[in-house]
Amino acid sequence: MAPSSLRRADRVSAILERVASHGSVDAGHLAGEFRVSPATIRRDLQTLEDQRLLSRTHGGAVAVDVAYELPVRYRVGQHREEKALVARKVADILPKGPLTLGLTGGTTTHLLARLLAERVDLTVVTNALNIASELALRPRLKLIMTGGVSRTQSYELVGPIADQALAGLNMEVAVVGVDGISARGGLTTHDEIEANTNATMIRRADRVIVVADGSKVGKVCLAGICAITDVATLVTDTSANAAGVDAIRRTGTEVIVAG
Repeated sequence: MAPSSLRRADRVSAILERVASHGSVDAGHLAGEFRVSPATIRRDLQTLEDQRLLSRTHGGAVAVDVAYELPVRYRVGQHREEKALVARKVADILPKGPLTLGLTGGTTTHLLARLLAERVDLTVVTNALNIASELALRPRLKLIMTGGVSRTQSYELVGPIADQALAGLNMEVAVVGVDGISARGGLTTHDEIEANTNATMIRRADRVIVVADGSKVGKVCLAGICAITDVATLVTDTSANAAGVDAIRRTGTEVIVAG
């Protein structure tokens, strides 16, 4: 995609990646790169500062010294090709024919939902608002949506209402998105309430597949979801840390590297 055709969410995602990589960015350079006005870049930087994702300086911005959860609307532009590879691989390995499938929220699970939208005899259980919106008008599949409290960061419905809905359902496969996965930390995410809801879905599934682009392998976040031994298969991509992948394999979890 040419810089001039970047949507705002993609542009902001790119700005955040540069801040994470280099520690700072120059507003003038960003305006030239993305072919937008300096005023547009200043508005982008102000928005990100308001969300505490960076700190503005005279002429640019610097990284903040805290771990944060990037809002899902900005995550869509990060590692896009890797996530697409992972989603396509999972679509290929899922059982054919009638299937009850659980999908947690996440950018990769959303991409997977789009790939599965034309399948016949598919029942999808999800707590993700964007996935439900994607599938609600598809006449050939059945959609089951949990209730719950909406998390604006992830578009997921979480909490006791979601947990109670999931506790009454049985799924053959659950595909789970995470913020971190490692042999030591298992599956982790940034929010403890979201972690508990995802753990409830995992307990109700016969088989658990985790989707995680390479940047998440070896990473441990605040809230634990479950142990790595609860996961049948991890699907990641070639950018994943080799040592992290090997450590997960040694636990007995199957690792499939897409691409």
